[in-house]
Amino acid sequence: MEAAPPGSSRPTEPGPCLSGQRGADHAVSASLQSAAGTEPGRHPLAVAAVLPAGGCGERMGVPTPKQFCPILERPLISYTLQALERVCWIKDIVVAVTGENMEVMKSIIQKYQHKRISLVEAGVTRHRSIFNGLKALAEDQINSKLSKPEVVIIHDAVRPFVKEDVLLKVVTAAKEHGAAGAIRPLVSTVISPSADGCLDYSLERARHRASEMPQAFLFDVIYEAYQQVTYKRDLYAAESIIKERISQEICVVMDTKEDNKHIGHLLEEVLKSELNHVKVTSEALCHAGRHLQQIILDQCYNFVCVNVMTSDFQETQKLLSMLEESNLCILYPVVVVSVHFLDFKLVPPSQKMENLMKIREFAKEVKERNILLYGLLISYPQDDQKLQESLRQGAIIIASLIKERNSGLIGQLLIA
Repeated sequence: MEAAPPGSSRPTEPGPCLSGQRGADHAVSASLQSAAGTEPGRHPLAVAAVLPAGGCGERMGVPTPKQFCPILERPLISYTLQALERVCWIKDIVVAVTGENMEVMKSIIQKYQHKRISLVEAGVTRHRSIFNGLKALAEDQINSKLSKPEVVIIHDAVRPFVKEDVLLKVVTAAKEHGAAGAIRPLVSTVISPSADGCLDYSLERARHRASEMPQAFLFDVIYEAYQQVTYKRDLYAAESIIKERISQEICVVMDTKEDNKHIGHLLEEVLKSELNHVKVTSEALCHAGRHLQQIILDQCYNFVCVNVMTSDFQETQKLLSMLEESNLCILYPVVVVSVHFLDFKLVPPSQKMENLMKIREFAKEVKERNILLYGLLISYPQDDQKLQESLRQGAIIIASLIKERNSGLIGQLLIA
């Protein structure tokens, strides 16, 4: 887009006040001063507006987002900005647009000579876009032309036919009650369907209203609400993404490499089958080979230590020592699942369980180094069908431990 010469395609009466009529200005100013609880002559209520404009036009089924669609050869959002600019007591107008539309929005502001407009990048949702606009107003940085308002208006970028008296009413009500919004009578019939899809009952339209924009809030109230909801949700989302990212590779470490039909190798094959989206590699710990060292250096954060030849934690302890020396766990928590097999013919169950209970002590020690140690016991030998089911259940347990990284299960001996 090219900027138009001064005077061309300019909004009609784009000045800061509604109509330029002195009496109307005094009436609005007096109303705002009354809402703010101040005497005439003191500073009126500080008001700003946030317009989420990050929509991509999916609902309209058009390639151009609705807010940028031309109306009489002028983008729709320009009309909305004009309607807010005419209200002299709205100090700042913050528009949230996607990064790909940022230059388009700047061109619109320049071409149609809009004033008091600040741009922020929109989020992936409308909720997030509004929050980004609120943060821009809240930061109050030295180099920023924005300052925190007392009341903020939230309005749709595609609704240009908003009147100043409606804005004044929601702002005044928000000052008194904390939040307010425009409503209108219900036109359509609203029904509640039954379980089988038939009409259950319909609402009595005279008793209900439809909520609309604009809405207004005491800034501290809405900003705190967005911080509490969005901040926690973002943290959970970030945690989920990180867990997913570091759970994409598992190294199966064995204390034997000789018999490919051994129980340890069978577990490895079941892991590959059950976790087809995860890279599963194996290495013999008894050789302490360079390959295992390289796997650690390549930042694999999940290890399954299969103890076949020994009945205690000797091999697991070797692996833990290697991990501690590598400093791998400085970045992310490393999961180690120590797998053991119970052969009823060779070792009494009580003796085996007593030995394996030592895992609690080991887990407590390595937890301080950000290593999460869990135990898994699989009974063996069994007939083929039962053995495959136990191995499959063991693979599911391993996958869950790696994905969730649950600190409450550290040091526990789980049985498949």
